[in-house]
Amino acid sequence: MPNKPTGKGAGRRGDRDLKTRVKTAKKRTTSSTRWLQRQLNDPYVARARAEGWRARSAYKLLELDEKYGLLKPGMRVVDLGAAPGGWCHVAVKAVKSDPERPTVVGIDYLEMDPVPGAALLQKDFTEDDAPEALIDLLGGHKADIVLSDMAAPTTGHKPTDHLRIIGLVEIAADFALDVLAPGGTFVAKVFQGGTEHELLAVLKRNFATTFHAKPPSSRAESAEAYLVARGFKGQRQD
Repeated sequence: MPNKPTGKGAGRRGDRDLKTRVKTAKKRTTSSTRWLQRQLNDPYVARARAEGWRARSAYKLLELDEKYGLLKPGMRVVDLGAAPGGWCHVAVKAVKSDPERPTVVGIDYLEMDPVPGAALLQKDFTEDDAPEALIDLLGGHKADIVLSDMAAPTTGHKPTDHLRIIGLVEIAADFALDVLAPGGTFVAKVFQGGTEHELLAVLKRNFATTFHAKPPSSRAESAEAYLVARGFKGQRQD
């Protein structure tokens, strides 16, 4: 884990010297400038680049896997909202997916560079035929784990954004209940108030354990967390 600056100068001039400043360009909005400055100053962004990961988001799955042992060799994995491929990259290495016969499949409406060992589908997961297309990529087999790092575009209106996010989690959970093998796991990004009580109740009926987790690489100021449901009971209980 990156160390924070220490010593007498920390938090004063020395701290300022460590920061990368980003001036607001004429065609760049204030929000995009803040995002760019945050990226340039984010140690996980630099670490991902140095260690060869697709994106800083790879560390969220790495940390969740390290703590909870989510990924094992031979597992079949579905990654929802896969772009730019960071979670697929982690999953391929962890489950030792064969590039000739991938056991990791990912979907996103955004175009992605290939991830050796993963079968990638450029498609909106909310489309009616998307679940069937993913099952086809798995060769008709059940999945051992369904991962969802999907997030809806934000409007700035918190109640609306919360409903959109919960809507995506519900769609992902519904898919997971259809495709998971007995004992399987579902992991999904949630925000703000966590998971709606109704959805959480459904997951608790269908999984042995259900809890929320926030990996260290998730920015402290971010409201995101991850819902983890483990031990799928094998028969859907709505």
